[in-house]
Amino acid sequence: MRLAKARAHVTVVDSAEPGCGANRYNLAGACVRVIESDIGDRAKLENQIRNADVVFNLAGEISHLHSMEDPERDAELNARAQLRFLEECIRQAPGVRVVYAGTRQIYGVPKYLPVDEAHPVRPVDFNGVHKYAAGAYHEVFTAMGRLDAISLRLTNVYGPRMALHIPSQGFLGTFLRRALLGQPIEVFADGQQLRDPVYVDDAVDAFLLAGTLRNPRSRVYNVGGPEALPLWRIAGIVSVAAGAPPPVFRPFPDQRRSIDIGSYQTDSSLIRNELDWQPRIGMTQGICESITYFRRELDHYLHPRSAEPSCAVEGRS
Repeated sequence: MRLAKARAHVTVVDSAEPGCGANRYNLAGACVRVIESDIGDRAKLENQIRNADVVFNLAGEISHLHSMEDPERDAELNARAQLRFLEECIRQAPGVRVVYAGTRQIYGVPKYLPVDEAHPVRPVDFNGVHKYAAGAYHEVFTAMGRLDAISLRLTNVYGPRMALHIPSQGFLGTFLRRALLGQPIEVFADGQQLRDPVYVDDAVDAFLLAGTLRNPRSRVYNVGGPEALPLWRIAGIVSVAAGAPPPVFRPFPDQRRSIDIGSYQTDSSLIRNELDWQPRIGMTQGICESITYFRRELDHYLHPRSAEPSCAVEGRS
C-alpha cells in the first residue's frame, strides 16, 4: 500500500495458497497489478520481472505448527519455490535488488539475548530450516554476482491487515482475534517468555530502506521491535485496548512445547547503524492502532471475501 500511495508501478504475485493469509481486501483502494500464481511457476511469470527495479520477496508460509505437520508442503512453499523464483529473477533481470522477508525463527532457542546476526543458526522446526535455506539461496546468488539481495530477519510483525481468521499465523493474530470477539486471551504456561514484536509500518520502513540502499555493507539484517515484553504483558495490553476479559493461563500444549524457543529479543543495531532504521511504534500504540483498524474492518478479516483493487486487475493466470 505504501508503494501504491507513492505512485510506484506495483505488481503483486500471490498464489492465494490456503492457510497462508491471502486476502484481496488488503489491496482495496490501491492501483496495483495482480498476478495469481505460485512464485515458483516460471511459465506464469514469463516476462513479468524483466522491468522490476526492486523485488520485495514476502512469499511463503509462516506457520511453525503447519511445517511440523507437513514438512514437504513447507519445503515446497518456503524453499523449492523460492529457488525457482530466484532463478527466474536472474533469467529476466540479472542483478536485480531482491529484499527477502526472513525470520528470527532460524536462530532457534537463543544462546544469548539480544540476538545479533552472528548468533548460531539452530532452527527448532521445519519452517525455520526452509526459511534459512531460502535466505541462503539469496546470499549465494548475490555472492555469485547474479542477484543483489538483502535479507531481513524479522521478529513477529503485527498491525492492520493481519490474517485474523487463519490459525497458527502467529500469537498476535490469535490474541487480537480473541480480544476483538470479547474472549479472554489464552497464555501458555506462566507467559514469561519475552517477545519484541515490530509494528507493520516500521517493518515497511525497513523494507523500503533495504530496497533503495546503495552499495550495502551487509546482506543480512535483524529487524525487531522497540522493546521486549513478556507474553503475559502483551496479552494484557491487547485485552485492555479491546475491552476484553483478562487473559487466562493454560498448560503448554505438547505440540507447541516442542518448538517453543523461550524468550527472544532482537539486536537491531546493525540495521540501525547501516540503514539508519529504528522502530518508532511502541507496543501499546501499535496495538491501539490495530484494534481501531480491525473494529472498523473486522468483517473483512474474520470472514474475508474477494475485493478487487481500485484499478483493473491484469495478468491473472
